[in-house]
Amino acid sequence: MYLIPAVGTFVRMRDDQLPPPQPHACALLSRDLGEPVAGTAATQSAWLLLEQSGPWGRVAARESRLDPALGGELDGRTAGTGVRLCLIRRPEGRRPDHDPERRRWFAASTHPERTWLATGEVSDPAELLRIDFAALDAGDRTAVAELEHTFLDTPILGVCTNGKRDVCCATLGRRVVIAADALDADARTSAAAGPPAVWEITHLGGHKFAPTGVLLPSGYLYGRLDAALATRVLTEARRDQVVADGCRGRSTWSRPGQAAELAVRAELEEWRTGAVVVTAVAKLAGEPEPAWTATVETEDGRAYEVSVAGAHAAVPRPESCGKIEGSPLELRVEAIEKLR
Repeated sequence: MYLIPAVGTFVRMRDDQLPPPQPHACALLSRDLGEPVAGTAATQSAWLLLEQSGPWGRVAARESRLDPALGGELDGRTAGTGVRLCLIRRPEGRRPDHDPERRRWFAASTHPERTWLATGEVSDPAELLRIDFAALDAGDRTAVAELEHTFLDTPILGVCTNGKRDVCCATLGRRVVIAADALDADARTSAAAGPPAVWEITHLGGHKFAPTGVLLPSGYLYGRLDAALATRVLTEARRDQVVADGCRGRSTWSRPGQAAELAVRAELEEWRTGAVVVTAVAKLAGEPEPAWTATVETEDGRAYEVSVAGAHAAVPRPESCGKIEGSPLELRVEAIEKLR
């Protein structure tokens, strides 16, 4: 719940009744300025999600109803790896006064050759300490062998609602996740097994692109979601297709690699999830602004060299609500050359 002042008093409002963001909100400014979303995804090889109802603080793993020592330990296990720890909850999960007896968890590897999604339930979240974080980083399925688990063949979508990190994620994200959850529930057949596909999730990075989401296990991140786009992202992922609209990139790659991959997909009109991979990224020396070349290959053996240029935004804007204005680095693809 949030307390909203009204005529000298306070009115209690549900999270999904939050007021619209102010005109100076970072997400609205980014949209109005046409800031490109391609090449802005977090860089992660793997993801670990733990269900935790109730409110989340800025550093959610240590500022929630989860034992802060355990949250800190889990967070610490990711150090030196490409694993990102996030908390999740069902769209109605902020309001319960107590935690469920058993909590859902997901572990995902985003490596193109080792893309998988595992899930299970634990009565004690400390059981997640039995995960082999180095193996998870490497995409090894045995990483979760010590836990009771199931490997899923359907994707999930997490939409950021971590308002303590940025108010745009609460005011924009919660509306989307509630509506997308309802739409997806209607779209799924009654025979569809497995856990729910739509979840609230903690900080994904890129508040200014709120509402943001991550699709697992592929690791594609999205920005400027609405309920229809979020539902389409899930629907197409079930058909092994990547949706171009709002796609920030695949977390497996570096930022220049993300931009290069999406550009080649658009050039070839190839949106099958595993059909395009980034095999190399090199930064160019001696340029006034950052620049890279990336090698992108397709499953049928074609290869392309992609020139990616970085330029700092001409119009200052905040990276996040409440922060000072800055000039973020924007990536754009300048050329695609076929190598073979």
